[in-house]
This record gives sequence, C-alpha cells and structure tokens, in this order.
Amino acid sequence: MQNAWKSLWQPMFILSKLFNAVTQPLYWVIAVWIIALLSLNRWRRFALAAMWGGLLLIYLLGFLAPPDALLRTLEGRYAVPNASELDRYAGLIVLGGALGSPDSYAAHAQVPLSEAATRLTVPVELMRQHAALRLVFTGGDGTLLPRGATEAEMAQAFFVSQGVDMQRAQFEARSRTTRENAQQVARLLGARCTQPWLLVTSAWHMPRAMAEFEAVGCRVTAYPVDFRTGNTTPFTDYDLLTALKEWKIALHEWLGLWVYRVTR
Repeated sequence: MQNAWKSLWQPMFILSKLFNAVTQPLYWVIAVWIIALLSLNRWRRFALAAMWGGLLLIYLLGFLAPPDALLRTLEGRYAVPNASELDRYAGLIVLGGALGSPDSYAAHAQVPLSEAATRLTVPVELMRQHAALRLVFTGGDGTLLPRGATEAEMAQAFFVSQGVDMQRAQFEARSRTTRENAQQVARLLGARCTQPWLLVTSAWHMPRAMAEFEAVGCRVTAYPVDFRTGNTTPFTDYDLLTALKEWKIALHEWLGLWVYRVTR
C-alpha cells in the first residue's frame, strides 16, 4: 500500500498545485457567481440569490476571528524550546517557504524575503548565540514550472550576507513539498538524523512538518517561528485582504494534514 501511494505522489504533487483554488475562498465566490450567470435565463430567482449570497460571503470572509481560530489551533501545538536547552542539539533543520520570487532575485541580485522571513532570521541569531549548532536548509522549487534559482540557492546567498559560517551549513535543493523536505534531509544526514535536531518552520506549519520528519526517522524538536496569531482575536477585527490570506493558509494546512495522514 505504501509503495502504491509513493508511485502516486508525483501526480499528487501536480494535482495539489492545480487544485490550489480549493484553499482560496475567493474562488468559491467566483464559482458561485459562474453558476448564477449560467442559471440566469432559466432560474432567475436562484441566480439572483446566488449573486447576493456571493457578495455576503465575501463580506463575511473578512472577519479575522474564524481563520485565526483555525491557525491558533495549529500554532498552539508546540512551544518554543527554552534557550538554555539549545546547546544539546546537533543543529537546525530549516524549511523553505521564507523566500520570494526567483525572478526578483535574478533581476536585482537581492534575496527577496516573504512574510515568513523569521524562518531565516531566527536561525541566524541562534547560530550566533550557539557556536556548535549546524544548519541544514531544505527547499527546492515548489512550482509546477521551474523558474530559476531554488530556495536553497537564495537561502545560501542570504546566510552568506548575514555572515553565517558556511562550513557549518548544508543545503538541499531537490525537495518541493514538506514530505520531500523530510525525505531529502533524511537522505542527506543519514545516521546523523537520529541525533537531536531543532526543526525550524512556521508555527502553523509545524504539525505537518513534525509528523513527516518523525515518519522518516529523524529525531526532531519543534522550534516554531512566524506566529500569525495572538491569544485571542476580537470578533470585531475586520480586514478582508488579511483574512483571505489567513483562510488560504489555514485551509491549506488542515487539508494538507489530512492528505498526508491518509497517504503516509
């Protein structure tokens, strides 16, 4: 059964990109409006109701409390380790996802950082504070059509610019998904993967990442960064653009957790 799932993983990667719209609520609204337009001539009342329903859905999606609740549940699963415990770890396994477009990097020779930039900045600070920590960065090109520099290439340029000792760092550039991150790092480290490592990724992504690295036999402790929520979110907080982005992240992670669980 496991081999069958592995043989399906390449087409599943392609499907995950093609069906990315599932995790973006704005596409749901577009789908509703398309149905309404197609129904306008024969079922006018239904079509008008669907159009007004789509408008109402857009409005409701702007409240931050619901997507924050979904993200907070993920972010609360792992606490940041105590600073006094970090010297016992072999190093940091840092997942990609903190870098912007390779087109920008190619055009301007500056490393573009995304909103998840703390995936890179926190490891820099930890390596300065703890001289024995090593760094393993994992991230290739997760797009359907390769666009130039991989995340590993851009990350290496970033770490060099921050003065990180490259003798303490390794970079893996073949992985495109969280599952492949874990598989490629396990292959890269070999027996060293059973040493204690800190796994660095966004707090909302940590549950899925931890499950995958543990599944390949790596001994990892979560070091979550890039928190997007606080302890509570008032029900009156409203920001349509921010909320749509958080809905996408939350739905992507919860769907990813389910898919990874049933295909492991």
